[in-house]
Parts: sequence; structure tokens; C-alpha cells
Amino acid sequence: MKLQRYLLLLTCIMPFFFSGNIQAAPPAKSGLSMGDAINKAGRQRMLSQRIVKAYVLVGRKVMLSAKMQLTDSVALFEKQLAELTDFAATEEERKTIAEITRLWKKYKALATAKPSKEKAVELAAMSDEVLAKTHKFVLLLEDRSGSSAGKLVNISGRQRMLSQRIAKFYVLRSWGLDNPEYEVGQNKAVTEFTEALKLLQAAPENTSEINDALKKVEEDWNTFKISKQLKGGNYIPSLVVRSLDEILTQMNYITALYANIAR
Repeated sequence: MKLQRYLLLLTCIMPFFFSGNIQAAPPAKSGLSMGDAINKAGRQRMLSQRIVKAYVLVGRKVMLSAKMQLTDSVALFEKQLAELTDFAATEEERKTIAEITRLWKKYKALATAKPSKEKAVELAAMSDEVLAKTHKFVLLLEDRSGSSAGKLVNISGRQRMLSQRIAKFYVLRSWGLDNPEYEVGQNKAVTEFTEALKLLQAAPENTSEINDALKKVEEDWNTFKISKQLKGGNYIPSLVVRSLDEILTQMNYITALYANIAR
């Protein structure tokens, strides 16, 4: 069981280091099952926020891994966009994925340019547009799946996004960009994560493995809520980002477990 858990966790986190492909049995020309498609579509939401976070950290010269994280996140978004384009089956799905593609071209160009505070504000605003469109696509897939397991993949996948959305707002504020909307957005994301975590913990579809993993997330979440406090009025982005990235890794693993149920 420990070996199986290790292998699944390794499969889940590989996309964050290089553009590896998480494949399932190939029922469609894209090679994705519905569970895998919802998982990857949900990961696009997360990447929309993670890209801004990494961009700001590169601009601030905080965390040596930020540059690689930004490069890998852009590459993974583009790779999955191609897979999901192939998977889209209904007229509304194809229309939505085309809208995401058009928006992505502008977003990618901005994200891969030299970071600046002014461009960070523009990138953050555009990230919300990408998030809205990718979320719509997830909901369309969830509707097509018609299963409670598909809904759990969506909710769990959204937790990944919220971890990076919280980090995005935190690092923007730490760069001196004190837009009141950033604090409001961060607080809202914290509330939504807490509520969704309780919902997942109560899901009757949960296996013992999922429950154990959710317990670990709860422990890490409580640690984050302590680490995010300001020390002497100063932001501590490195500590907060590491804490949220640990939660991201765990939620990515849990989402893969739900995706297996949804196949």
C-alpha cells in the first residue's frame, strides 16, 4: 500500500517539474478518461493563479525555484490545453476551449516577459479572466460526466487553485501592491478553502486513503493559517508559499484519487 501511494503521488507531482503526461485508458482520441479530463481542466484553474505567484516571486527575486516554476507552469498549461481541446465534445465545450485559447495567447506573452510591478497588476487581472473561463470548462465536463465522483474531482481540484490563489494575492501584497481587492480576494479564498475541505471530508465516496490524505491537508492548512500571520508588520512570502505549495501537492494527490473513482 505504501508503494502504491508513493507511485501515485509521484505521478501527481511530476507535471510540476516537467511536462510529463498523466495518461489513462484511451476511450477518446485525446487518450483521457472523463475523470482525467476533469482533473486536468481543474489543474488549468490552478495554473492560472500559480503563474502570477511565480511571476511575482521572480520579479521580487524571492525563491530560487520561482523561475523554473513559472516556466514549467506555462508549459504544462499549454500542453493540457491541447489535450483538453481534443477532449471537448459538445458545441459549448468547443466554444469555451476556443475562448480559453485566445485568452491564453495574450496571457502567456505577458507572463513570459520581464516582470515588473505594473505588468504584475495587469497579469493578475488577466489571471482572473483565465480562471473564469477554465472554471466554466470544468463545469461543462462535470455536467457531461453526470456523476457525484466527477463533482468531487472538481471540488478537490478547485482546492489546488485556491491554494495558489491565496499565494498569488499574498505575494502581490508583499510586493507593495496594496490593492484592497487583493486582501478581500485572499480572505475570500481562505474561507472557500475551509468550507470545501469540510465538504470533502464528509463525502461518502471517500476511501480510507482519501480520508488519511485529507487529514494531512487539514494539518497543513492549520499550519498555514499560523504562518501567514505578519511578523513585526513584515510579509514572509517564502514561508507562506512553501506551506501553500505543500497543500497543493497533497490536494493534487487527492484529486487524482477522486479521478480514479470517476473513471
